[in-house]
Parts: sequence; C-alpha cells; structure tokens
Amino acid sequence: MTVLLALAAGPGFPRGSPDHRYEIELALDGAGRPDAAAWEADPTPWRARRIAPDTPPSTGDVQFDADNGWSIRFYHATADSPDAPETRFQAGADALRPGSYVSVSEPDGVGYAYRVVGVG
Repeated sequence: MTVLLALAAGPGFPRGSPDHRYEIELALDGAGRPDAAAWEADPTPWRARRIAPDTPPSTGDVQFDADNGWSIRFYHATADSPDAPETRFQAGADALRPGSYVSVSEPDGVGYAYRVVGVG
C-alpha cells in the first residue's frame, strides 16, 4: 500500500506546502497502522520517496526498530558519513487514512507535521 503525505506545517512552512511530499510503501495492520510484523517478514524493501520543489526526488527504504520505531533511510549519504541518514516518522495512535497526521523528524532533528492525503 502506498501512503501519500503532504507537508502540513513546520519551520518555514506555517501553512504547509503540498509541493513537499513523501510517498511511502507500507503494509497496514487491521487498525490501519504500519505493520511491524509484516515489515519483518517481507524480504523486499519497502520503498519511500521524498519530493520537494527544485530538487530531484530522494529515494530510500522504510526501516523499523522496536526501540526507535519507524524511519526512512535515504541513500544520499554525505561524504562525512558512510551511513544513510534516517528520517523518523510517527503516526500516533490513529489509523493512516486521508486527513490524519504524521510527525516527521529530519536527520538534523527538525520536526514537521505531514497530513495523509492518500492511501492506496
């Protein structure tokens, strides 16, 4: 299933920006939340893309850690680090459905609110 997120608010974007998006492939459990058991059982990486104006899309994959939750590794590691930076996302207790919100923390620690605009 692909979950589409659009920037709802954050530093520099108090009114959000539909041009800043994430497309995340996830399996959802019966409650409509990301399914950790399905992620662990799936040998195929769950893909993700970050889309922003004037830059090519960044591609990565979804990761899950029982201690730290959900994140996306993007493959554009910088010269100072051999590791792919992680973007963390937290859906909260609600199902991922259009109109719900997801908190996203970029690798630099800056947090943003994203609204789910599509699930399919």
